[in-house]
Amino acid sequence: MAVKRSIFEEVDPGQKPPVPPVGGGIDARPKGARGGIRLWLIGLFLLVTVMIVVGGLTRLTDSGLSITEWNLVTGAIPPLSAEAWAAEFAKYQASPEFLLQNSTMALDEFKVIYWWEWAHRFLGRFIGLVWAVGFVSFWLTEKIPAGWTGRLLLLGGLGGLQGAIGWWMVSSGLVGTRVDVVSWKLATHLGLAFVILGFIGWYVLLLGRSEVDLMQARRGREGKLVGHSTGLMHFAFLQILLGALVAGIDAGRAYPTWPLMNGQFFPADAFYVPDGQGGSLPVWQAFIENPGLVQFIHRMSGYLLFAFGVVVWLRGRKSSYQTTRAAFHQMMAMLVAQMALGIATVLTVAHVHVAITHQIGAVVLWVLILRARHLSSYPVAGSIRKGTA
Repeated sequence: MAVKRSIFEEVDPGQKPPVPPVGGGIDARPKGARGGIRLWLIGLFLLVTVMIVVGGLTRLTDSGLSITEWNLVTGAIPPLSAEAWAAEFAKYQASPEFLLQNSTMALDEFKVIYWWEWAHRFLGRFIGLVWAVGFVSFWLTEKIPAGWTGRLLLLGGLGGLQGAIGWWMVSSGLVGTRVDVVSWKLATHLGLAFVILGFIGWYVLLLGRSEVDLMQARRGREGKLVGHSTGLMHFAFLQILLGALVAGIDAGRAYPTWPLMNGQFFPADAFYVPDGQGGSLPVWQAFIENPGLVQFIHRMSGYLLFAFGVVVWLRGRKSSYQTTRAAFHQMMAMLVAQMALGIATVLTVAHVHVAITHQIGAVVLWVLILRARHLSSYPVAGSIRKGTA
């Protein structure tokens, strides 16, 4: 039983008070290799970005249907002899794209489009390998922080799904009389790539700060700004999907004028899609198959996205935190640049260099929107003394 002591009782000068653990109980728990995992995810982020760019170039150079088979292991090895090249070319010569569009193509020309598609598929395999090696290594050494195993497994699952969707997309252009992949399947493929990129980017941002810092920062969460930036993120994603529909049917080359479309606000014959037999397809298919209507929707959506972006920026520039305000300024600057790139893509008839820069711009804008949303959710407190408030 404890002895009752007087508040005036002298304390033994040799007795030392207990020292609390540094950082408290939360910091005392093992955190895993947050820094190492973050570097690994940054590497994956860069690889996925390159994958998106190479995929865009594969589409712009009409190379996506050059490899007519999907072999996970043996397909990683390109033709290494004249006989192997002849065999690959023979497979392509049996495809609708060759028979209906590229019947005069020579072997040397085929090699150019083959290498683009092979590089795209090789990158996909390499990204899967980098994810697998990294995840298994961190898991076996028990370096994954608590709560992160499921998140990292999600990335691997989405990557595997992306590979399956990629072949599902390519195979749609190897049957019947099609000379291109189905546009909405292309949009699905690109959309999932941006979803993967978004998850990786968000995880990198979370791992860039300690758990304690994030818990404290969340107290300053700006709810309305988070809602606005979330809406902008979803709107930007929709615009990316619409851009993929444009690319899927080469609609970007159909009306190379701005602000009007060949002198008209609304394109002529917007709801007409020929069926190849003298008739027309159902009206609903015009929304994914008619170049004029698809480009018109992409343009109008772009204007609305820009207007909504201005609204979000005006809200963001009033944030109480300097870093958050700066993030929204950067997002707005990229939104302006991306709109200018979109107009340039139209005026240059989707020139390869301009069009791929426009696609890269979409990646940059996507990441900046995510970063602005992150800083709205977990603001960084500034200092009046240092001028960072």
